[in-house]
Amino acid sequence: MRMAPRSALDVAERVLADEPEHRRATFGLRLDRWWGDLADGLRAPYGEAADALALRLVELAAGAFARRDPELARLDEVRTLAPDWFQESSMLGYAAYADRFAGDLAGVRAKVPYLRELGVTYLHLMPLLQPREGDSDGGYAVADYRTVRPDLGSLADLSALAADLRAEGVSLVLDLVLNHVAREHEWAEAARAGDPRYRAYFRVFPDRTEPDEFERTLPEVFPDFAPGNFTWDDGLDAWTWTTFNAFQWDLDWSNPDVFAEYADIVLFLANAGVEVLRLDAIAFLWKRLGTSCQNQHEVHAITQALRAVVRIACPAVVFKAEAIVGPGDLVHYLGTGQHHGKVSDLAYHNSLMVQFWSMLAARDVTLAAHALRALPPVPSTTAWVTYVRCHDDIGWAVDDADAAAVGLSGPGHRAFLSDWYSGAFPGSWARGLVFQANEATGDRRISGTAASLLGVEAGEPERAVDRLLLGHALVLGWGGVPVVWMGDELALPNDPAWADEPGHETDNRWVHRPRMDWEAAQRRSEPGAREQRMFDGLARMARARAGLPHLHASVAAEVLEPADPGVLPVLRRHPEGPMLGLYNVTDEWRPWPVDRLVELGLHRDLLDALAGAAVEPSPDGAVWLAPYAALWVVSAPARTLSP
Repeated sequence: MRMAPRSALDVAERVLADEPEHRRATFGLRLDRWWGDLADGLRAPYGEAADALALRLVELAAGAFARRDPELARLDEVRTLAPDWFQESSMLGYAAYADRFAGDLAGVRAKVPYLRELGVTYLHLMPLLQPREGDSDGGYAVADYRTVRPDLGSLADLSALAADLRAEGVSLVLDLVLNHVAREHEWAEAARAGDPRYRAYFRVFPDRTEPDEFERTLPEVFPDFAPGNFTWDDGLDAWTWTTFNAFQWDLDWSNPDVFAEYADIVLFLANAGVEVLRLDAIAFLWKRLGTSCQNQHEVHAITQALRAVVRIACPAVVFKAEAIVGPGDLVHYLGTGQHHGKVSDLAYHNSLMVQFWSMLAARDVTLAAHALRALPPVPSTTAWVTYVRCHDDIGWAVDDADAAAVGLSGPGHRAFLSDWYSGAFPGSWARGLVFQANEATGDRRISGTAASLLGVEAGEPERAVDRLLLGHALVLGWGGVPVVWMGDELALPNDPAWADEPGHETDNRWVHRPRMDWEAAQRRSEPGAREQRMFDGLARMARARAGLPHLHASVAAEVLEPADPGVLPVLRRHPEGPMLGLYNVTDEWRPWPVDRLVELGLHRDLLDALAGAAVEPSPDGAVWLAPYAALWVVSAPARTLSP
């Protein structure tokens, strides 16, 4: 541990002069503990400016620490003693748009009992900070980070919701858009007005010379409705960088002032009661000529420094990286090399999500097993966020080398998946929509609710529920924080009126963002209803998961060599004994050899922890899995595991 220098301690003492001695001592201990991460993280991107920036950040952290609500300060102490809180097997996430889930923040407060009935401990509310008017990319074009959308409520309503959730053991998760702001944000307005300080917050070019050089290696995120990566602005009298949409201006993170602004925003949201910040579009922060301007090493240094600021001021808060990148780049967002365990605490396991859909369409786990085994291990202090689907489209992030290793063509397999899930492939039960087809690359992404992609609209409602329960068994059985997308707990289908709302008509991702059907939710208590089978099945999984120490995120998921091409085996080696997850991705009965269980140490009193029932091998020496079945096989402990 590298102690904080006298200059940093002096800043802290000045800001905290009116705080009680024990509070000043606590801040000093945290400053010493995290100073090395802060200073080292700032050095790579900011060079000689790093020292002055570090002192600015200590001042911001001390101010936020002094203003912290006593209840939140107590949570900081609790989580300092239990820093693995987000790795516990009791974690279950739920993600939704507040307005589409319950109208506004007060409505969400009223639905907390519904969430707890499901077993939710982590609630991700999609962008709810003030966006620009009109098209705002689903709220990701933020105009004011310190104001809640008026139709949802106020900042006081947000804090009240956070307090209610906290009392019920649920952590509030919000998005923090780091790469860009709306062109209507006050920083952009000041830049257009000619203020040189704020003009320097953005990447501004007088002509197309530099943009054209960058474009040679830049991909297009939205080739259909936002081609290119630069936009001319008359107010700026210049081109500005716009990776996503013309109304979303990329920030220049090489400017220390931008870092300081965001550190202040992070601390503000933490003091409003937010416990997890989803770092949106984090892969795009640093620009370098001749590259894709994604996954640059400075991104991880910046995240390390920002995390250190949070650890000093409000250690109850953790970061989640939204990095939808190739498998080889993904693990870096949880920390590798010099950043091992020092960047984001959580990251989306996009590869697991993609491979689930790939396995089901192909009825074969060979590619998934190879690709998932190829991922390097992640720090034991971090966790994956696992999910069947999310608010976004599904892009087929299948690595060409992984595909070739198992005898497939990467482009060919991606084309097959697009055909299958759009319903174009003969025999497909999926009813998805093609999103952002790129003629140049052949890339086609897919929109649709999980249930519609799994057959609920194709005359296979029971099979669709089987497949959806299988998917959730996989993501709940992987470890980390499994997250359920709103409506999937009820197997809701596509919204047929998705294009009727103003501003949605050109973006078919709204097909899988329906308004919550509370009448359907009532059917979760009707025996035999599709909604009842799905909701009860998922809640039962969550209860079973919470009783399994094997599913603590510090225990690695190890994909084994398949014994059958239709069954994915995932092993977790825990001191209490192994747990083997078996997932049948086919519509046929499939075997798993008993002798393989014995080799793994599973040789007595076998229990399926999902069903709370004994596992009985058949006379042919196999455990047979029903179509789309999942088993969590453990040796029965002395205590009883009940789902």
